Amino acid sequence: MSGLALLDYASVLVFALTGALVASRAQLDLVGFAFMACLTAVGGGTVRDLLLDRHPVFWVGQPDYILIATAAAVVVFFTAHLVESRYNLLVWLDSFALSIAAAAGAGAALSLNQSGVIVVLMGVTTGCLGGLMRDVVCNEVPLVLKQGELYVSCAFAGAFAAVIATRLGFDELATLAACALICWALRAGSLVFGWRLPVYKARPPRQ
Repeated sequence: MSGLALLDYASVLVFALTGALVASRAQLDLVGFAFMACLTAVGGGTVRDLLLDRHPVFWVGQPDYILIATAAAVVVFFTAHLVESRYNLLVWLDSFALSIAAAAGAGAALSLNQSGVIVVLMGVTTGCLGGLMRDVVCNEVPLVLKQGELYVSCAFAGAFAAVIATRLGFDELATLAACALICWALRAGSLVFGWRLPVYKARPPRQ
């Protein structure tokens, strides 16, 4: 199994757990859990594959991805009540999923010899769109859009690091590891230390 396939499996599993946790906060039934887990797990990767014209889309070629996401939903359905703070667990799992998926997206673009711009965009797309779909469908404020939140910028930085690592001659493993680690370090720093981007503040017009 290739490194990219392993990244896809890992991101599907962790993003599925976050989707199911959001479903638990919305008090959905088991079908709702499975739907949210699968949507979150494959949403970003599906858009990535469609944009890169990869056929078939990764989970169509390997339905195991859907089975993994569904199994994760079932586990969370029966265990979510044991977690004291589901939101804290959600944001930390999401940080891991973001980092893994950003690396998977950047790696997929690199494997097709895409330009640096496309590599960065695919890292951001794969990392962010699944979580965005999850939050919008469950009527939660998307983590992507929270004021000053380091989220998209983390995926951007990680994918950009992958581009630089490739230019410097790093192998695939080191390149993808650099992407994931930089993305996660920034996201974790925002959660632990409160790192934020500057937010626009309206000012009265000059007289």
